[in-house]
Amino acid sequence: MKPVSLEFSGIHSYRERQKIDFEELGCFGLFGIFGPTGSGKSSILDAITLALFGAVDRAPRKTYGIINQLESAAEISFTFELGGQRYTAQRGFERVQGDAENVKTKYARVIKRAATVEGTDEVLADRPATSDECVKELLGFGADDFLRAVVLPQGKFDQFLRLRPNERGEMLENIFGLERFGEELRTKAKQRAEAYS
Repeated sequence: MKPVSLEFSGIHSYRERQKIDFEELGCFGLFGIFGPTGSGKSSILDAITLALFGAVDRAPRKTYGIINQLESAAEISFTFELGGQRYTAQRGFERVQGDAENVKTKYARVIKRAATVEGTDEVLADRPATSDECVKELLGFGADDFLRAVVLPQGKFDQFLRLRPNERGEMLENIFGLERFGEELRTKAKQRAEAYS
């Protein structure tokens, strides 16, 4: 997955709409997100995770308290590229009445972007549950693997390291799409070893 752009508002310390153009940031290769503690660096990663999976690991109950205290709603739109095709994951959240920290999903959708200007976008999913499944199918992994291996939240890298070797191998195999090499390669290696015995 290659990030293309991110737009969000109402999340943590970000009240107004923010836009990040990852293509511009990455035009020279590698880029970093820097700032003092509490400046909102992790909130950018939270926005991406919320757009894709509707949950963030560092929030209680996965969404509790994600909306800025002075806002009543949050919106996120994350565009990414897979195999030359662009997709946009969008989600909106709003406060639950009577509980300032509790949040519910207002809308969720996944859009396959048209390849040409004349083309039309295709809505692949338009509800939270179908959006979750669509993103999982597109990426080849779910929120847990994404949070453990792609985002690696602050202080959680040790969780990845503490996985048993076979669990870590399975997760990395899944993330990098290496399943087709795993068992097939083991079988070929075994056959070759037996042929030379």
